[in-house]
Amino acid sequence: MRTAAKALTAALILAALALPGWAAFVPGTEDVPLAPGLEIPAEQSVVFDQPSGRIVEATASGPAEPAAVERFYAESLPQLGWKAAGKGRWTRAEETLSLTIARQGRTTTVRFTLTPQDRP
Repeated sequence: MRTAAKALTAALILAALALPGWAAFVPGTEDVPLAPGLEIPAEQSVVFDQPSGRIVEATASGPAEPAAVERFYAESLPQLGWKAAGKGRWTRAEETLSLTIARQGRTTTVRFTLTPQDRP
């Protein structure tokens, strides 16, 4: 079963990389693509993998327009199994992804926070 899951993950990654604009993923993930026009500096991400799930915090920035970034994630995340859960929030399996998009001058900054879902 684990082998099948790993093979499916690898196939999804290869398929995503073949699509225009999907050249990279947020560090620590294989299921959160980096929108075109954004870059993540090497030291701008924190990744923890623990028994309750992974925690990823990363910040990307670049000249991309905020509306284009929002549109990219609204179109791409559902293809990777994420479900919209409010403005800038997505859920999948037992994880929550939050995106905060801000514009300052000519630079758009996106903060990614991936955490295990709160369990009742």
